[in-house]
Amino acid sequence: MKCRQCEETIKGSGCTKNGVCGKTSDTAELQDLLIYSLEGLAIATKKAKNDRKNTDRQIEHITESLFSTLSNINYTREYFVKMIDRSRELIRGQRGGRSKTEYGVDCADYDYVGKTLKAKTVGIDSLSQDEDVRSLKELLLYGLKGLGAYYYHARVLGYRDPEVEDFMIDGLISLSKELTPEEHLSYVMGCGAAGVKCMALLDMANTETYGMPEITDVSLRVRNNPGILITGHDLRDLEELLEQTAGTGVDVYTHGEMLAANAYPIFKKYDHLAGNYGNAWQRQKEEFDSFNGPILVTTNCLAPPGRSYSNRLFTTGVAGFSGIKHIDEVNGRKDFSEIIRLARACRPPTPIDDMSIPIGFARSTVLGLADNILDAISSGAVKRLVVMAGCDGRSPERAYYTEFSEALPKDTVILTAGCAKYRYNKLGLGDIGGIPRVLDAGQCNDCSSLVVVALKLAEATGLSVNELPLSFNISWYEQKACLVLLALLQLGVKDIMIGPTLPQFVSQGVLKVLNENFGLKANSTVAEDMRILNIDV
Repeated sequence: MKCRQCEETIKGSGCTKNGVCGKTSDTAELQDLLIYSLEGLAIATKKAKNDRKNTDRQIEHITESLFSTLSNINYTREYFVKMIDRSRELIRGQRGGRSKTEYGVDCADYDYVGKTLKAKTVGIDSLSQDEDVRSLKELLLYGLKGLGAYYYHARVLGYRDPEVEDFMIDGLISLSKELTPEEHLSYVMGCGAAGVKCMALLDMANTETYGMPEITDVSLRVRNNPGILITGHDLRDLEELLEQTAGTGVDVYTHGEMLAANAYPIFKKYDHLAGNYGNAWQRQKEEFDSFNGPILVTTNCLAPPGRSYSNRLFTTGVAGFSGIKHIDEVNGRKDFSEIIRLARACRPPTPIDDMSIPIGFARSTVLGLADNILDAISSGAVKRLVVMAGCDGRSPERAYYTEFSEALPKDTVILTAGCAKYRYNKLGLGDIGGIPRVLDAGQCNDCSSLVVVALKLAEATGLSVNELPLSFNISWYEQKACLVLLALLQLGVKDIMIGPTLPQFVSQGVLKVLNENFGLKANSTVAEDMRILNIDV
């Protein structure tokens, strides 16, 4: 095992025995083997597409497989063995008598023991002997995983983009090749372009299905009814849960990045959607314990569960953990009746917060405030906009983001998306002439909203994005954040600051290229970063 795809990996070496996340070494190696099988499937799928054959099953499998290998989403060996075997079936269906070695899929033809042995040979070190090429391939791979995650959500709602699918195929094929560093860099930037398209597609899927998010004060208080807590990112799962709990006397609370759902008009018709409970994913053990009722995990981020609540934890979709009950989809529907029965026998949640917070500042909402923001910038009431989007995590170093937001001058507005916002969205930073100082666009994929806003402000002022009084200080934890970063670079955004540490998989050679071409740099201290970002304190 060697895994360094997330921010908390063991510094200097990556995780080599078991993951800091809780993932076992054999599960990590099977994930590597699944990715290896996808390279062969991508070659077979490209051939099938060129022959004008239907490849929707292949695309569905590639998308789900990429998503399932993200950090903190699925920990079960059985799941990955099944997915590897599915790769084999799909390749055999497309192969048409061609040799397996042509598709690089010899891994898929082994029994379980053979798989485990093969898996030890196809990890990240096998990508290339050249450190910089390997680094570029890793950066592409993690971007592809983020792309698979967002495309999965769009597909669930019935939305497709052939260009995104084509890039997933071409990107996977490139991983099996030894190209020049320049050629691999072009694939990395291509992933950013595909990410821009995919996040726009997912934004369309969410808003056309559930309505345009509205500015909403979300309650963080608890009610006296028993409740179900839903965490992750999948809005379709929330919709089904709300439909099935209507009239049962059970309230539904969002958690983590599901907070954003409270701003969508279609969910507001459910008066038993009680609000949000808790914070970002890394505090789930204490918060799932105090919630008292059942918890439904729809996607990442899932940490190994504690004993006090494991008997009331459920997973669905691509999420999974051995010994935890999984809710499958049957004939296009998920049956949550077991969760509802359990909830009715549980005590109401134990209070954590006694406040409400404003959310719903997606692209349409913020663009509606564009004139006010421009006027505030022109008058000097707003001196700078700071994008503080991305992931939260367990590292003590992440206190930096709370300290940074508290140190910002009162004439600064924070634009945020993703669970990083939990470091500062409850601080009560106030507003500037009616414009809240924290504008929460939603989930991590809603970073595209922030880009749209920046581009529109640039257009209105006649400046480029990099000439605006706009700074980027974003945090990363996992692979969706890698895709968001690549999307920002592809859009020409420069001088992005990233933290709390730089990814272990970025070599010094690649870091030099990113710094020279895009001004990408790491966090240091709050005071020093304020100076670098031209923020006057």
